Amino acid sequence: MDIKGTVALITGGASGLGAATARRLFDAGASVVLVDLPGSAGAAFAAELNAGGTVRTAAPEAGSAMQPGNRAVFVPADVTSEDQIQAAVDAAVALGPLRIVVNCAGIATPGKVLGREGVLPLEKFNRVIQINLVGTFNVIRLSAAAMVATEPAVTELGGPERGVIINTASVAAFDGQIGQPAYAASKGAVHAMTLPIARELARSLVRVVTIAPGIFETPMMAGLPQEAQDSLGQQVPHPSRLGRPAEYAHLAAHIVENAMLNGETIRLDGAIRMGPK
Repeated sequence: MDIKGTVALITGGASGLGAATARRLFDAGASVVLVDLPGSAGAAFAAELNAGGTVRTAAPEAGSAMQPGNRAVFVPADVTSEDQIQAAVDAAVALGPLRIVVNCAGIATPGKVLGREGVLPLEKFNRVIQINLVGTFNVIRLSAAAMVATEPAVTELGGPERGVIINTASVAAFDGQIGQPAYAASKGAVHAMTLPIARELARSLVRVVTIAPGIFETPMMAGLPQEAQDSLGQQVPHPSRLGRPAEYAHLAAHIVENAMLNGETIRLDGAIRMGPK
């Protein structure tokens, strides 16, 4: 599917993998709706994208409200809120045909089942599941409803398509480490629901693909000492470094453009297989 002239909704869009993906899609001619928490840098990032100059697009589709030239819009929202995500979807539809959704919002709160302070509190486990899994599903269901209401876009190679939903899992879904029961469970579930949702939405010409990143340069990783970051990077077989958000964004853009990618979880990890700890 062509990126140019579409609208993309990106959760976690104010930083890290989400911001890199938003920039990549915006530069390719998509309007982007950045969804992130109210206290994030979403508004400033949207202003930065818009100030950089819009990419002139082809004429908008019939019935579309989008004007020539793409835009970046920030919508503050919690991915677990039905009303707030519906508002974000509505904002995307107001810009034009919503055809791309990228789920990057998530947390990686560690916690052992039996830690130094005792048994892992159930509310801490639930919070990770709610944001990483339920939040992702919330975005999928509401954005899919908007996608299936659009007219299919016909591309030169791929044929008719209505949209693409890209989720973010993690190598922890397969190689979960000690202290990651909640995180691994949430990301494993994102992987597990990819195929059934892809199968269901296939009849509506909507694809669903998940990316499972390895160790990447993210705001969470930036909080570690440089020595720790270098040590983690050296664990990657090749290239022996941390992944870069632009590499995630590059894969996301390719998924959009390659119609045969569907119902799959793609590891983006430099061949790393995480040890127990």
